[in-house]
Amino acid sequence: RLYQIPFGMPECTADSEARTLYLVGDFSAPAEFFVTLGVFSFLYSMAALVLYLRFHSLYTENTKLPFTDFCVTVCFAFFWLVAAAAWGKGLSDVKAATRPSTLIAAMAVCQAEGVSCSAGTTPAMGLANISVVR
Repeated sequence: RLYQIPFGMPECTADSEARTLYLVGDFSAPAEFFVTLGVFSFLYSMAALVLYLRFHSLYTENTKLPFTDFCVTVCFAFFWLVAAAAWGKGLSDVKAATRPSTLIAAMAVCQAEGVSCSAGTTPAMGLANISVVR
C-alpha cells in the first residue's frame, strides 16, 4: 500500500511551502497471498504431523486418507509456486515504484528549468530479494 507512504519534497526557495508527495501503487495483495499461504501450509503440516504420529494406525488402515493427504500436498505445492511468482512480481513492481529515478521524475520541483536533482543512495533490496528466493 504505497499510496499510504508520504514523503516531503525538498524546497527550492525560501518562500515556497513544503509539499508532500505520495507514492503510487498498491502491491499488498501478492504479499498477503504469500503470507497467508505460508500460514496455512504451516498449520496443515502441524496437523499432518499430529496425524502421522498420534493416529498412525488410522492413517495406515484407511486407504482414502493417504490419497487425500497427497492431493492436499500437491495443491499446496502448486499454490506455493503461484504465491512465490506473485510475490516476485509484486516485489519488482515495488522496486519500480520506489526507484530513485522514478521518484525524481514525479517531483514537480525537479522538473523546473535550471534545477538539477540527484538521488542519494540506492535503497538496499537484498533481504526482499531473498524472501522471493525462499
